[in-house]
Amino acid sequence: MEINKDEIKKRIMYRATYRGTKELDALISSFVNKIINELNYDEILQLEKFVNMDDQELSKLNKTYSGSDNPNLDKIYKKFYNFKPI
Repeated sequence: MEINKDEIKKRIMYRATYRGTKELDALISSFVNKIINELNYDEILQLEKFVNMDDQELSKLNKTYSGSDNPNLDKIYKKFYNFKPI
């Protein structure tokens, strides 16, 4: 059973905005806002996994790109690595 895409997006947006550190809140929420409407259902599910990663892993991933065996998650990793907030 597929969960409603809009419900998943709401959870992602909440998690992206309330991470615990202001710096990561700003970075992740601006990244998510930029890409969330471009993604298909499977990519949205991977984005949810991405925003639930540990803060240290996300900070490291923003500085160095490390691929993933999952093509949808890898797409998000690449976008995040190349993302430069204004």
